[in-house]
Amino acid sequence: MSTPGGAHWQPGGRKLLPDLLAREWDLLIIGGGITGAGILLEASRRGLKALLVEQRDFAWGTSSRSSKLIHGGLRYLKEGRFRLTRESVHERESLLRDAAGLVEPQSFAFGDYEGRKPGKRSMLFGLAIYDRMAGHSERHYHSRDEFLALAPHVAVEGLRGGICYTDARTDDARLVLRVLQEARQHGGMAVNYLAADALLREEGRVSGASLLDVPGGERHAVRAKLTVNACGAWSGGLLQTAGGKAGRRLRPLRGSHLVLPAWRLPLAQAVSLMHPRDGRPVFAYPWEGAVLAGTTDIDHRAGLNEEAAITQEEVDYLIEALRFQFPSLALGEEDVIATYAGVRPVIDSGQADPSKETRDHALWLEDGLLTVMGGKLTTFRAIAMDALRLARPELPGWTEKLETRPIFAPTEEVRYSAVLPPGQARRIGGRYGPWAQPLIHAAKAGELETVPGTETLWAELRWAARHESVQHLHDLMLRRTRLGILLPQGGKRLLPRVQVICAQELGWDRQRWTAEADAYLALCKSHYSLPAERDTGHHG
Repeated sequence: MSTPGGAHWQPGGRKLLPDLLAREWDLLIIGGGITGAGILLEASRRGLKALLVEQRDFAWGTSSRSSKLIHGGLRYLKEGRFRLTRESVHERESLLRDAAGLVEPQSFAFGDYEGRKPGKRSMLFGLAIYDRMAGHSERHYHSRDEFLALAPHVAVEGLRGGICYTDARTDDARLVLRVLQEARQHGGMAVNYLAADALLREEGRVSGASLLDVPGGERHAVRAKLTVNACGAWSGGLLQTAGGKAGRRLRPLRGSHLVLPAWRLPLAQAVSLMHPRDGRPVFAYPWEGAVLAGTTDIDHRAGLNEEAAITQEEVDYLIEALRFQFPSLALGEEDVIATYAGVRPVIDSGQADPSKETRDHALWLEDGLLTVMGGKLTTFRAIAMDALRLARPELPGWTEKLETRPIFAPTEEVRYSAVLPPGQARRIGGRYGPWAQPLIHAAKAGELETVPGTETLWAELRWAARHESVQHLHDLMLRRTRLGILLPQGGKRLLPRVQVICAQELGWDRQRWTAEADAYLALCKSHYSLPAERDTGHHG
């Protein structure tokens, strides 16, 4: 079995960047979120020479700050968007099959209350269509007592029964990394902290981009037959440098979430509700040893160069929903471990209500630049296939068929259940595929234990530091692992042990570590904490 390596993955490989970037490429993909990663995978597995570059870290933007759900979009049915729902359900089923352990079924419970909408009849009708699209059916309605057994702590006043259905959940940042990993198996290249600051033109056409190596400061001119703008919410900046028509306009929408300890909001499954203030859907569900509560859906008016952060108004909105649905728990801000906020690249259709904007995607090709806008985490493969269909005329001689293929190649089952906690073999296998066995072999004493309060193995930190292009501590704590949002104060208590790993695997001396730790903790305080804690300095 091959082992990870190359200029596109290991940090030390940046010395090889000039040779890598001097090659002639079929596709230059700008943007290292799930959209760009999906295009890299589908292009490279079909024989195209494809390079992906990301100005920050892989999954730095929206693709590490989503609701972590792989879902068909039940609410899209109510809006009459049957094609989008059918496509989403199909992709959800494919991911459940091809990425087991990384994408897992998630049951949702929705209380049927006297006088609340949507009612039992409309919900069950929508779920019948949902089941038909998925090709299987479930029992959805439960009596009041059955529902309370499935979803304890929910409000009981006016409760008549409840509806349960199944979607799926994932670790969104790890999904991006797994897709990139699969692309590299087929010869695709991906480099983080490599910023496209200008597009190159020849005879009026985009012919590549000028790239800045952020850590080293060197510039490189990279040429490609076709350049793909997969920058998500940041697509507009690249379009401005292109000097062409603007195409469809993006409406950046912010979705924010609260993270709570599982003991404070004990849930066996997700609980959905319609917010009492405006009727928007809100949910709370167990994830990676904690509980996520979200999401908001508001216009993001701050600049896109800064990380998004939750506002006090959004905190109040989500706490109000939790108190409404779980009144006996008396949840409040003091129960929040962390927060996070992401900006969705939604296409602007002029809706007054941001939550009614479509989650569909749009693509257009102009003078050698293919731009992708909109879309959602669940449908990244469908978006990639649409991009390749549009790209074909720009790639003479490329005749590969564009039939749908399994998202990930089958891998051997991880046979370490004797040394791993229950369920970890499946979890690690889903996240790392063919690298699961090497990851386990690379673990040092005590590193096959989980980090307390999470489902993360210590071995994952070592593997990421050694093999996954970690340039900064926040790469390791917020995206390679999710410890930064799963633990109080960004996992500050773990940092002495993390320091040892970074010294061994990344060669960070005490001075470098101090700078990285200070920057990371400041980031956690400014963008992953409650607004009140940013001012007082208190957290956790």
